[in-house]
Amino acid sequence: MMLFDTTVRRELARSFGATLVVILTIVLTMMLIRTLGQAAGGVVAPEDVVLLLGYTALGHLPTMLALSLFVAIVVSLGRMYRDSEMAIWFSSGVGLTRFVRPVLRMAWPVLVAVAALLLLVWPWGNRSSTELKQRYEQRSDLSRVAPGVFQTSRDGSRVFFIDRASQEGGEGHNVFILTRKANQESVTAARSGRLETLQGERVLVLQGGQRNATDGGTGIRTLASFEEYRLWVDERVVRDAQARPARTMSTLELLRDPTARHMGELAWRLGLLLATANLLLLGVGLSATHPRRATNWNLLFALLAFVVYFNLINLTQAWVGSGRYGFGSVMLAVHGGALALALLLLWWREHATVTWSLRRRSTT
Repeated sequence: MMLFDTTVRRELARSFGATLVVILTIVLTMMLIRTLGQAAGGVVAPEDVVLLLGYTALGHLPTMLALSLFVAIVVSLGRMYRDSEMAIWFSSGVGLTRFVRPVLRMAWPVLVAVAALLLLVWPWGNRSSTELKQRYEQRSDLSRVAPGVFQTSRDGSRVFFIDRASQEGGEGHNVFILTRKANQESVTAARSGRLETLQGERVLVLQGGQRNATDGGTGIRTLASFEEYRLWVDERVVRDAQARPARTMSTLELLRDPTARHMGELAWRLGLLLATANLLLLGVGLSATHPRRATNWNLLFALLAFVVYFNLINLTQAWVGSGRYGFGSVMLAVHGGALALALLLLWWREHATVTWSLRRRSTT
């Protein structure tokens, strides 16, 4: 039995490592493209792309670990079926349920890592990435303008242009601003502009320029020169305290304030952890295949089962978060049902294996 456990664990570990590398490569490539798109769209700062990519990867790492572990079990045990290694083990008196022990012994460090990532790293990564985006959004429209490039404000009502900017980014020279609101359009040009804070709002102070305004309704044009002109850029430096997203809150904070929204987030975190454990048993049952069939239908069914299970986890978060169902009932129905299904599949495979062995002995 020592040889049996060692052989199975080594095979599973090798397959898990290879699968994780492939999934990480695919997912990180997709995340990089998405993050670069956000940087190009002005959602995040270009210099924070790598940092944001790291936070996003940490947030999705539990799902990738669960999928890699599940696929590794199905692929490894499926190969043993096709190479008739399972027939040898079954003929030696080793049942399919006996494979659960080496699978759990190999997978327990992964389960610990998934638990730590979900309960500790997941809220920290979400909070850090949110702070990066909010910090960039709170920067002034003028500070986000590159010299020689037109920049549209977030609400689309203004277009900024500067000829050159100071090294600190808080002052620009040869400033041009086009403003469109309702039936009014104005063009403001100034020698320089700087940012100030007045009553918690960003104020753009222009010096030495003129403002040409046109009323679209009446057609009246107004030309005014100024030495100093203050322009509110509609940005709050200190925003009103809004409800923090539940995914940025720590697990202890969710438990201390058990609202429906917080319990929905907790259902997702604990649900993914329980799903990772249930998928171990489900993978052992789904790996069974006929040795004479050179197909991977079992892997296809396994991937389909993972997609369905993962979507159910997202549904539980929505159900609990909306207050439609209780936390305990949803967790018991979804994950308890998945555990019962995995055990039933194991029992059926074990029974089919014993029947097949008895028939083979009777024919010989």
